[in-house]
Amino acid sequence: MSLITINKELCVKCKQCIKECPVSYLNMGNSGPEERAGVTCTACGHCVAICPNSAIDNKRTPRVGQIEINNSSLNLNAQQAEQFLRSRRSIRNYKDQSVSKEKLRELIDLARFAPTSRNSQGISFVVVQNKKLLKKALEITIQMIEVSPLRYLVEEAVKDYREKGIDSVFRGASNLIVAVSDNNLLEARDNATSCLTYLELYAPSLGLGSCRAGIFEHCASIENSPLLELFNIPKEKKIVAAVIVGYPKYNYKRLVDRDPLDAIFIE
Repeated sequence: MSLITINKELCVKCKQCIKECPVSYLNMGNSGPEERAGVTCTACGHCVAICPNSAIDNKRTPRVGQIEINNSSLNLNAQQAEQFLRSRRSIRNYKDQSVSKEKLRELIDLARFAPTSRNSQGISFVVVQNKKLLKKALEITIQMIEVSPLRYLVEEAVKDYREKGIDSVFRGASNLIVAVSDNNLLEARDNATSCLTYLELYAPSLGLGSCRAGIFEHCASIENSPLLELFNIPKEKKIVAAVIVGYPKYNYKRLVDRDPLDAIFIE
């Protein structure tokens, strides 16, 4: 079945769609771009998005679903972009305030646009708002880490919880967002990390803070983890990453420095 349609009156044979296709799905024919036999389209949408004359359409990424870019209003200058990226912090103190379902949906809806290997995507989300369920997940996570060979890495977190009731897993955040994939998705971890990076960069624009839930991730990734059953994850699915989300209790006043740049330029 043909995926590509070309408006021959609009096509100027500039070859941008062909050059930008990451899998060489298109060739230039006598009348314009043509599909190549034996090549699978990854539905990245590049061919449709880059066409200067809207001459090409793709059934897997139809032009009607693409949004025109207004370059004049969207471009950040270098200084703005640097501050935007560097101002993201891992938030570990949260207000006792619920986040609306609408904001959480907006957050994960943006996350799905992150780049993924071969455009495989394949990441779905479980958004936990139930505080009682989060408390159960916290107790199960602590129980699992107590008998884990990696306990020595988070010994203080276990002690703080058992002796003082301090939550060093979810940090008192009101929500946990879990990234889920099929068991056989090889790129799952990388894809999920990409999605959650988008989520964490976008969160401050909604007044939210976030932090990867590393201890939980480790326990959820263990074979037959009880956390899978707790969140009703189907047998054919796995938890590959997670992030806590809520309203930050404190505001950062400065951009934090990092180790000096370590790079080699080979010319």
